[in-house]
Amino acid sequence: MTAPLRIVFAGTPAFAATHLRALLDAGQGIAAVYTQPDRRAGRGRQLASSPVKALALEHGLEVRQPASLRDPAAQDELAALAADVLVVVAYGLILPQAVLDLPRLGCINVHASLLPRWRGAAPIQRAIAAGDRETGVAIMQMEAGLDTGPVLATARCQIAADDTGGSLQDKLAALGPPLLLEVLAKLARGPLPALPQDDRLATYAAKIDKAEAATDWREDAVVIDRQVRAFNPVPVAHASLAGIALRIWAGEPCAGTAPAAPGTLLSADRSGILVACGTGAYRIRELQLVGRKRLSAAEVLNSRADLFAPGAVFDH
Repeated sequence: MTAPLRIVFAGTPAFAATHLRALLDAGQGIAAVYTQPDRRAGRGRQLASSPVKALALEHGLEVRQPASLRDPAAQDELAALAADVLVVVAYGLILPQAVLDLPRLGCINVHASLLPRWRGAAPIQRAIAAGDRETGVAIMQMEAGLDTGPVLATARCQIAADDTGGSLQDKLAALGPPLLLEVLAKLARGPLPALPQDDRLATYAAKIDKAEAATDWREDAVVIDRQVRAFNPVPVAHASLAGIALRIWAGEPCAGTAPAAPGTLLSADRSGILVACGTGAYRIRELQLVGRKRLSAAEVLNSRADLFAPGAVFDH
């Protein structure tokens, strides 16, 4: 009978918590959980625990939150756990070579893309924004480079035309845990073959900056639609009309040639708010005025039809 692995888990957001829960449900022994330090969040700027920390505490697991793993003291604490493997899922801290060398079987990472495409912090959003039709989950043996390690296993899924950053994350969060359990079971029996990545095919998924979510109506309507979906639920596409900030939650591109300059409102009715783009037009179906709730275009027009009069132009 194969001896169970001694696992240390490192992760931070909800995507990572889904994988930790799968390990716990499968009866895997978790020696300790590493997650990023608590951050201030919300209107009250109160310290908030990460989803991984909350789940770990719920199950009585030891939680460690070093600000960096480059600290020799933090490395000594990790070494003392004598882990067979360190499982990393969206942890958010760099693992130096000294840490990668600690576990008996090394460190494995669950990454939300089909590596080497979309290495980096925001693979889900970048895949949607780029118009990719397929993505997936890759589990790799970690090395010092950014998501450059050889791949142990992959699982694929299609990106639907209406997928958002949130819905695609949910799809990948369902794919990742069973793949992780499969890899761990195989690792417990012996070394796994690993496929080196082709660096020539690599693309970089840079962290999303809020400024990127500012809607540029000079773009093609299809490009704007991808951005709206990619940035839902975070950081959410935004624009300004008559000095009033608004968030764009959902809509659809419309083909054809818009008979007005980009950013001009072409029509506003129960079907949505139609805006001219560099190519085609974009129909806003769900939006949120500053300080208000997220609503359908029809609901917003019930109270602010004056703001969306045809011919008005979005601020640049």
